[in-house]
Amino acid sequence: MPIDNSIVHQIHKKPDGQPASLTLRDGELANSEALEHLLAGLIETYNSKPNKAWGFFHEESGAYPFSGWLQQLVDEELDFVEFSRRSTEHLKTLMEGSNLALGGHVLFIRYRQGMTAFLIIALLHHTEGVTVTDDLDVAAARHLDLSALNMAARINLTEWKQNANSKQYISFIRGRSGKRVSDYFRDFIGCQEGANPEEETTTLLQAFQDYVGEADLPVDAQKDKAKAMTSYVNSQTRQGEQVALEELSGAMDEENPRAFYDYIRNKDYGLAPEIPADKRTINNFFKFYGKADGLSISFEAHLLGERVEYDESEDALVIKHPPKGLIQQLRNKRKR
Repeated sequence: MPIDNSIVHQIHKKPDGQPASLTLRDGELANSEALEHLLAGLIETYNSKPNKAWGFFHEESGAYPFSGWLQQLVDEELDFVEFSRRSTEHLKTLMEGSNLALGGHVLFIRYRQGMTAFLIIALLHHTEGVTVTDDLDVAAARHLDLSALNMAARINLTEWKQNANSKQYISFIRGRSGKRVSDYFRDFIGCQEGANPEEETTTLLQAFQDYVGEADLPVDAQKDKAKAMTSYVNSQTRQGEQVALEELSGAMDEENPRAFYDYIRNKDYGLAPEIPADKRTINNFFKFYGKADGLSISFEAHLLGERVEYDESEDALVIKHPPKGLIQQLRNKRKR
């Protein structure tokens, strides 16, 4: 992934209500192998976050100036360093309004992936570790803790400029369980939520159910399409990409690749050609699971009627060909 621009600044702030301060870098970072590794690790971590939201810019205003600066950057009216400095100063101001906000290093990277340009912004923190030196001594070592990433946003610059009606060219990490600790970071970007991944995925699954139901497909064909859908969606979410409905339709049926796509369009489910998907929602849809009284069972839906059977009269599950590891544990238990 070619890096066009990158820089890092530091905001000094503790969650104690005290004023924040800044350490601003004067020039861009030089491209290096270390920077490339950092970007790769950052993107991998960001893509793996399940609690992301998608949206688009508020209209530029005094409260939301970021999109205006970004427009100036894209139009080459503002250089990258000045853009990042103004943005970091704005983030510091918003942080001071949140008693729970904690400072850190603010990383800006503009990069390209194929024909698409992106800007990723992340608030990074260090963690203390240990290392073995060249002299075989054990020493303390500080490093960036990407696993603790919880404030970051990625802007698809290409889609923003080419598709004025899009409402999902920004993605950002959303606070878990209704927590509003990171709202200031969303406001810093000036983003309002557009497409909701859970709702979009639920609508897609409803369309899938309707499609296979109306087509009166054989059970095996339904299972094959369900597997293909799950595989494609999970692959896209791992890469941090949205689900392209036309591509999904082709993955589900190579002989008639537009069948599912045309069905969605003709039925008007209100889905955009590309939607953000929620991996958990789609995996739960194609799985049966339950837990009670020390017993936990889960299996993929396509196994019902094959390796798993439910005897309603006995209220019992019959599992054929259980995992070998489980069988070995049971055998070892009987030998004791």
